[in-house]
Formats: sequence, structure tokens, C-alpha cells
Amino acid sequence: MPLILVKDGQLDRSATAEALRSFLEGFLRAARWDLKVAVKTVDPAAAGESAETAEVLADFDGADKELLLERGAEVLKALEHLSLKALRLDTIFQERIHLDCCGYRALRLEELRMTARVAAERVKTSKQPFRLNPMSPRERRVVHLALKDMPGIRTESEGAGEERQVVILPAEASAAH
Repeated sequence: MPLILVKDGQLDRSATAEALRSFLEGFLRAARWDLKVAVKTVDPAAAGESAETAEVLADFDGADKELLLERGAEVLKALEHLSLKALRLDTIFQERIHLDCCGYRALRLEELRMTARVAAERVKTSKQPFRLNPMSPRERRVVHLALKDMPGIRTESEGAGEERQVVILPAEASAAH
């Protein structure tokens, strides 16, 4: 029986949180990892608009948290990917579900915004494009939104797949650089 997580075109946060909790707890039991997961729902209107505002957030903590966080949180990202596949949500709703561990996501997002600002200042000074390292669609979105109102620069995404990256350009540079 398929999960019904979208009603009237809106994400049913409570049903999604329960389905996510069930999947993650089952995964943790099967993996025998010493981790606990707390899943909560967030009303985006109450949280204020932000690129990283989740409607459903799962946060892990426990003795095995390093398993999720080592190598740039590779396992946490993979688990998020598996979770989204298990929930079988359309892409538009996947952006509203986040997994985190001990505040890693908040630190990573601040690091991305700071990197983007520093690179944008460099572009404004040098008038030369600057390519950031390849990153996930969610991380690229954070960079684009962090710089969208900065005068004198613009951003584009270039490349394909795992090699897709944000390029920061002087605003006056032609689109066909």
C-alpha cells in the first residue's frame, strides 16, 4: 500500500515525519548503529523563509555519530538520499526533508555562505570568474541564494552530475563566457 504523504498538493508533514521516523529507526536497528533519531516537523511560515528551511527534519545523535559525519558527512548524505527514495516523493517535495547530525548541516551551510561571500568579493575585485568546487544541488542552491542580492556579481551552475559547480561571475560579464 503506497504512502500518502501529499494531500491537496501540499506535503503532509505529520505523515511524512512518521514515515521517515519509521524508515530511519528500521535502518538504524538493521545497521546496529548506536544512534537515536529525533524527527520533527517545522512550519516554514513560522520559521521564516530560508534556503535551508525544512518542513521535516531528522536529527541524529549517539555514540556512532562519527559514522555519519566522516568524509564530509558522506554517509549522512547517502542516508538522506535513501530516505527520500524510500518515501517516494516527487522532487519538489524532497527539498523539504533534511537529515542532520549534531548540527553538521547548520555549520556546512554557514561555511558555504561564507565561502560564497569571500569568492564573490574576489570576483568583484578581480573581474574574473571564480569556480567553486562541485557540490550537491542543495548546496548549489544555498550559494545562489546567498549571492542573489549582491551587487556586481551573478551566479551560474555549470557542468553535469556530480561535477556540477557554481560559477561566480562579474555582473557585466556576458552569459557566453
